[in-house]
Amino acid sequence: MVIYQLYSKDFMNKLLATLMTTLIAGAAFAQTPAPVVPATPAVVKAEAKAEKSVAAAVTSEAKVDAKADVKVEKAEVNAAEKKTKALTKSATTKAKAQAKANKADAEDKTKATAKAEKTDAKADVKVDKAVIKADTKVDTTRIKAAADKATASAETTAVKAEAKADVKAAGSK
Repeated sequence: MVIYQLYSKDFMNKLLATLMTTLIAGAAFAQTPAPVVPATPAVVKAEAKAEKSVAAAVTSEAKVDAKADVKVEKAEVNAAEKKTKALTKSATTKAKAQAKANKADAEDKTKATAKAEKTDAKADVKVDKAVIKADTKVDTTRIKAAADKATASAETTAVKAEAKADVKAAGSK
């Protein structure tokens, strides 16, 4: 029975009438577009000035972004060099301590081995500190770079808003 009602002639006529009414009402109440104001010389001049200032701001933002990226890359390279240097120095120190322990007499062997282990531990701590310090510098540089980028982006947004307001003000004169 329900299926029959969906496909009945009366139901289809009602549906079609509803759709047509909606279409006609929508067309009747549709918004008319705002009248286009002819561009005055002041508006044209303001738009040109706005485009120029926005282009300068975008270029400036790109430069700041590039400089920030270069700073981060340099910091990463320096950190890698420092880490490598610390690891090399640690390995050399450990090798020397182990060589001394190996040269020690049988009676002093345990004492020399303990001393070598102590030297190994100190060397490991030094490496860890150097790595942490290098990583911290890189992280600090990244944070500063992100802040520089965010500041540049905010300044560009401000210039865009200012330019838009100038054009709007020129149009109302």
